Amino acid sequence: MVAIPVEASNDRPATRLATRIAFLVAGFGIACWAPLVPFAKARLDVDDGVMGALLLCLGVGSVAAMMATGVFSARYGSKPVIVLAGFGLALILPFLTIAGAPFTLAIALALFGASLGSLDVAMNVHAVEVEKAAMRPLMSGFHALFSIGGFLGASAMTFMLSQGATPLFATCLCALAMFAAMLVAQPRLLVAKAANGGPLFTAPRGIVLLLALLALIMFLLEGAVLDWSALLLTSDRLTEARDSGLGYMVFAVAMTVGRLSGDMVTARLGDWTSMLYGGIVALAGLALMLATPVLVAALGGFLLIGLGSSNIVPILFRKAGSQTRMPPGLAIATITTTGYAGILIGPAAIGFLARLAGLHAAFWILAALVSLVPLSAWFIGRTARSP
Repeated sequence: MVAIPVEASNDRPATRLATRIAFLVAGFGIACWAPLVPFAKARLDVDDGVMGALLLCLGVGSVAAMMATGVFSARYGSKPVIVLAGFGLALILPFLTIAGAPFTLAIALALFGASLGSLDVAMNVHAVEVEKAAMRPLMSGFHALFSIGGFLGASAMTFMLSQGATPLFATCLCALAMFAAMLVAQPRLLVAKAANGGPLFTAPRGIVLLLALLALIMFLLEGAVLDWSALLLTSDRLTEARDSGLGYMVFAVAMTVGRLSGDMVTARLGDWTSMLYGGIVALAGLALMLATPVLVAALGGFLLIGLGSSNIVPILFRKAGSQTRMPPGLAIATITTTGYAGILIGPAAIGFLARLAGLHAAFWILAALVSLVPLSAWFIGRTARSP
């Protein structure tokens, strides 16, 4: 079963607006969690290992929801999933600040992750259909809205916390903004009907397997910056907890700028060259962030990570669409699911590694994985040529 949209020609600008809002809400919601990690860790008085296990609950909830969302969307369309998940994300956010025990926070994070995972899958399905209706590329712009949402969420939370607002009050205000945005998007989303089609999922093979692996690594990097950057800055005594969201905020700005200019950059340099240079810049940012004892230099590292990694994932999606080893639609779906699993499950692995060898060592291991991107760039450029 696949979801087939009804004729979308009635209001294309409105459906594009609704899709952008969905991406914006997803980025905003997950970014609101980033500055709250040190507060949750202090409130529960747990170590990095326990915190990693709690973050794993967020990832497990997300991946479980992703697998179910494909079936649900095929039967009912992406609109109800986007609506339920978007409102659910806003509703659960404040509960992350009042959970007083690891068990209750684990439940809240699992539900939060389920909402985010469902929204991630459904909004990408919706975005593909909107792009087809518009008959011109829109996907990079949609994903840029996710980054803009991340910047706005991290900035809003960091500002309110730095001004002395309680985490509960700050999250309630952010939740209200998310509710309002979803109310605007809801009536403008495409309505779909069910129809028979191909399989919902197939295991990646050939070049798609490598593309999925690289997507996993890049989303793992983004998830690690999201969930652990605040603790990295505070554990190194580079800043106080109330300003610990600065790292992710800088990263989100750089990612947004990179994505907004990504089409122009790749058109000039080519895909494999952009992957090569992007991977090298991201690695340089990781090294700077981990090696410096100065806050300004560390923030420069976050800037380089965001700029370097911004265009890699869009290139992977483009290559998945042009390869011939699998149907392009299934290849793109595989990379989407694998990538978002990385952004949510990966940070838990960072926590376990941090408990064994320290947080810096965990990020150095992550840097080693990221090095596979520039090392694979030439091979991907030859193997998965654009038509």
